[in-house]
Amino acid sequence: MRREGTRRRVPHARELGWDDSLYEDGPDGTGSGSAGTDGTDGTTGSDGTGSGADGSGPQGASGTGSAGSAEGAESGGGEGAGKGGKRTGKGKGTVTESAGGSGPGGTRDTRGQGGPPRRGKRRILRWASSVLALLILGTAGAGYLYYRHLDGKLKKEELTLGDKPMADHKANAAGQTPINILLIGSDARDSKENQKLGGAKANFNGPTLADVQMLLHVSADRSNISVVSMPRDTILDIPKCTDPETGEVFPAKSGTLTNESLERGGPGCTVATWYELTGIPIDHFMMIDFAGVVSMADAIGGVPVCVTDNVHSRNGKGEGSGLKLKAGKSTIQGEQALQWLRTRYGFEDGSDLARTHAQHMYMNSMVRELRKGAKLTDPAKLMSLAEAATDALTVDKGLGGVTKLYDLAEELKKAPTERITMTTMPNVYGTGANDRGRVYPKPGDADQLFTMVRDDVPLDGKASKRKPPAASEDPVAAPADTGVLVRNGTGSATRAPTSQRATAVAGLLTAKGYTKAVSDATPDATERTEVLFPSADLEGDAQAVAKSLGIPVASVKKSADVTGVTLIVGADWRTGDTYPKSAAKDSDKTPESARALNGANDKECMEVQDGFTW
Repeated sequence: MRREGTRRRVPHARELGWDDSLYEDGPDGTGSGSAGTDGTDGTTGSDGTGSGADGSGPQGASGTGSAGSAEGAESGGGEGAGKGGKRTGKGKGTVTESAGGSGPGGTRDTRGQGGPPRRGKRRILRWASSVLALLILGTAGAGYLYYRHLDGKLKKEELTLGDKPMADHKANAAGQTPINILLIGSDARDSKENQKLGGAKANFNGPTLADVQMLLHVSADRSNISVVSMPRDTILDIPKCTDPETGEVFPAKSGTLTNESLERGGPGCTVATWYELTGIPIDHFMMIDFAGVVSMADAIGGVPVCVTDNVHSRNGKGEGSGLKLKAGKSTIQGEQALQWLRTRYGFEDGSDLARTHAQHMYMNSMVRELRKGAKLTDPAKLMSLAEAATDALTVDKGLGGVTKLYDLAEELKKAPTERITMTTMPNVYGTGANDRGRVYPKPGDADQLFTMVRDDVPLDGKASKRKPPAASEDPVAAPADTGVLVRNGTGSATRAPTSQRATAVAGLLTAKGYTKAVSDATPDATERTEVLFPSADLEGDAQAVAKSLGIPVASVKKSADVTGVTLIVGADWRTGDTYPKSAAKDSDKTPESARALNGANDKECMEVQDGFTW
């Protein structure tokens, strides 16, 4: 009977939560007590007691009346007393105040007396919370596993394999420093996919060359980005490099193609070669091969390009990339994008310089497409891009992590598209018997461009936030007490140095009171004159030496390659007793020979070479 109270009862299902036991004695609790009579506002019902252990089973309970108590709660012990249809409670259990009334005989609400059962609703909330927690943890776990998956796909190598330590960046007035990243495209034909895309069977499994080399410079204040490409046919000096895996030492090599640097131990030797030529500290590198370009281009999606006429990059000898486009604008991706980036036969004069300009057009267009937003907000496209990038890239160990790549991408996003400038290293064609198609850094212009990047000067000609170099606070020694070493750097790959130039300039310094100035016969070719110092205590002395000869303060630099104040007379001062004013005046102007292309320029079209139209 419902109110009998003389035997143990089975609770009715309507009194239970969805996941409660249908038995009075749950697996973790016991209950006992006399049946109380339903009452209103606590006016009827006999005192009763109940006890129960922690758990989900039903608890013993009492009807409420003038006095009633219960011990035991669903999660922890608790105490409660019913008075006038209301209750208060204390202890570890959850206690709430509820309207009057008595609990049914032999049962009680696990939150205390004084209200209808609420266990079902509470258990539903707990169940939902548990499911939500599992989903969150599961998602976080999956995210972590995916992060590890991406991280593990990145290939990592040493940043530099050269012996010369790179100088530190010079911070701007706000304490910020620039970021320099060398982008390398290899022509590796070491896999079936690369062999299919690269062609040229004679080169299968041969030495890997660095056919694309671009230095990406992010300004210290993140207001602008400058890119300098070096044509693959550039002749220069490659420094000594050591393979970190085999220990093989590659001795320094003069007058050789820049793309050969990659086969001398890896991308770290290409980094060392750039630093040897430019003096620009390089923070990171990224390298990609043919297959990587295709997968990245597919992940990025279509990129608009433009040609002046119908073009087919294939000549009678079968040479060319195979690119075939109609005149005007086209959207390319995947293998066709690789063809565009490799095309030389069919663009302009068919040279590597034309190919470099086409690469700049593609990169600018790609940036504009990515910044339109759709590709960077679509999760599927982002995941595809992340998969392609981590699978395709080889990076330096300092950049060897997905989070670091993400942080770098965030820095790159800060510079607006209209402040991105693509340039090519100013160059001249060689005139020697073996120089056909080969180029050399153009005296004056090439070093001017390198100096601007090194000094964080924007290549787009817009005013920089940087302040001109301040005079050193280091006390300046008297000229007679200052030692100066003078070197002759007036030579270049195409011109012999001016004879006895270091001796002549040392004589100029002696006449100005620098009686300790001496000349050094060691050739040290450099495009622009500079004064170097090894430590902060000599900066003031170095600036004083520069000022005495009319050399700009911006040409005074700290260097780990010298042990004292050192003046290197460059190719910009081959003759004369005073540093040329024209050399100082144009030091912050991008040379026209660099063929600058602005990132926002979407009107540029590649000119098609005669004989490659259809």
